[in-house]
Amino acid sequence: MTTKRYIKLILILGSLTALGPFSIDMYLPGFSGIAKDLHTTVAKVSMSLSSYFIGISAGQLLYGPLLDRFGRKKPLFIGLMIYILASLGCVYVSDIDSFIFLRFIQAVGSCAATVASVAMVRDLFPVKDIPKVFSLLMLVLGLSPMLAPTIGGYVTEDYGWHIVFLILMFMGIAVLIASQIGLPNSYKPDPSISLKPKPIISNFLKVLKEPQFYTYAFTGSIAFSGLFTYVAASPIIFMDIYHVDAKTYGWIFAFMSVSFIGSSQLNSLLLKKFSSEQMIFAALILQSVVSIVFLILSLNGLLRLYETIIMLFLFLGCLGISNPNTAGLTMAPFAKNAGSASALMGAIQLGLGALASFAVGVFVKDSVAPMVLIMTTTTIIAFVVLNVGKRFIKDKIEVSENDDVLAGH
Repeated sequence: MTTKRYIKLILILGSLTALGPFSIDMYLPGFSGIAKDLHTTVAKVSMSLSSYFIGISAGQLLYGPLLDRFGRKKPLFIGLMIYILASLGCVYVSDIDSFIFLRFIQAVGSCAATVASVAMVRDLFPVKDIPKVFSLLMLVLGLSPMLAPTIGGYVTEDYGWHIVFLILMFMGIAVLIASQIGLPNSYKPDPSISLKPKPIISNFLKVLKEPQFYTYAFTGSIAFSGLFTYVAASPIIFMDIYHVDAKTYGWIFAFMSVSFIGSSQLNSLLLKKFSSEQMIFAALILQSVVSIVFLILSLNGLLRLYETIIMLFLFLGCLGISNPNTAGLTMAPFAKNAGSASALMGAIQLGLGALASFAVGVFVKDSVAPMVLIMTTTTIIAFVVLNVGKRFIKDKIEVSENDDVLAGH
């Protein structure tokens, strides 16, 4: 493979990977504007985030078999068309319920890009290059939450939130054209792959029965729902409670991403000294301490803007360490069923994320405390799940240093 072709493929796969995070984070600064225009509350607007997570969660399970049955490009084309039309719909929406529904459809569309990019890395690159390619895609995944809300903040402040969805629509069109022209047919359609629910479900059940899978998938996903809680609550916390403007909010969100990305890079260094298991255990203990202190401060009214930012920064740092390790140990037992295992892990993570962001929409109104309570509860449950689940794992399969596993946004 020539360097030119290598760079072209990475750029296209990177743009497929970035579509999801941009769709999640770019409209966050517009929450109060959307609430005003659609005559509703910011908390109700945050339900559109829950519906987006439900859409991605369902889409993960849907596209896995479709991409194997029909090849990569057809399902990708259809998914991106759905995404483009739903984004256009969001521009012209006139009531909150239609908006929440269109966000669900938009997510189902964007999910094709996410799942196809992971599958195509496996198709297109030699095995020894895959970890390096995934690291580059992880960088895109990491940069997106920094760039998207900052850009979204400026666009919202200067042109209004509708333009954000127009930009997302044009991003969808650009990605569609690039992927159809620039990506090869990397996988021959396989008509033997069944799309009947029974074999698909039995495949997922086989994965779910593996003790190492359910222990680390649920530990990781429950802990990670703290991130979804923060994402859903942040527009309410920073813009409604602390009254920062859309641009400043975008910068705060970008600053928070530095914690999550920085700690996941630090994780790679620490893995040379410690096992994944030790890292998860230490990260969850630290996360429990941080969230309990955070909760005590919030219940006693001791949090102002800067204190809240510092506590969230520490909390997200713990997640950046535990998340890649739980993903690695979740996927380690599956040489054969990797596609199903990865889809199921993504679906569990996003399903629980949807629940957490739904709870935010219901409880977070005019105080930081409900958000912190949800975060503390999920952290402690994750710690309990880890310690109970570990007892059922007979022969633990470790992640070797050469195995690199992609953890979702």
